[in-house]
Amino acid sequence: MKIVLASNNKGKLAELQAMLTPLGCTLVPQGELGVPEAPEPYRTFVENALTKARNAARHTGLPALADDAGLCVDAFGGLPGVDTAYYATQYGYEKSDDNNVLALLEQMRHIDNRRAAMVSTLVAVRSADDPEPLIAVGRVVGEIARERLGSNGFGFDPVMWIPEFGQTFAQLPNEVKNAHSHRGRSAKAMSALIREHWLAS
Repeated sequence: MKIVLASNNKGKLAELQAMLTPLGCTLVPQGELGVPEAPEPYRTFVENALTKARNAARHTGLPALADDAGLCVDAFGGLPGVDTAYYATQYGYEKSDDNNVLALLEQMRHIDNRRAAMVSTLVAVRSADDPEPLIAVGRVVGEIARERLGSNGFGFDPVMWIPEFGQTFAQLPNEVKNAHSHRGRSAKAMSALIREHWLAS
């Protein structure tokens, strides 16, 4: 089965393709099919992911899979959430992973409650008007470290301290991180949903 991925992110494509290959599914990034980016006006991961999936399905006529993910910090009432990618820009920095980490460490300098969650929400639709989208959420709870640790990964990985490993995501080997990350968990759940709902004979 060919599924359009409502993203052009090569990292996401590789991670998700690895999980879906055993199902006989091939992911095609939407850019290869001329799909324009969908607007993401909503305040929840699930609404934005659903919008992106419906947009990709509408333009291609194929089933579509979309991901919306972010960092939810307890001390900030769950923010930055859907604005994670642009977090640094609200503090006058250019948009970049490095600046996001820098801004977060600055904003949390005097905060003792450092609990946070990385959340990945995957939504899959059979068509643009599918009334029964498949929704899988992966969540990893940890703490924001007080400094960058490790050089693997991307985004907030260098400051996302995972107590069960005693390390940040950026300190873990890729295969360990991918198996236990928020996206790894949501992809595993989505794989099971696709198998049960779309492929069951």
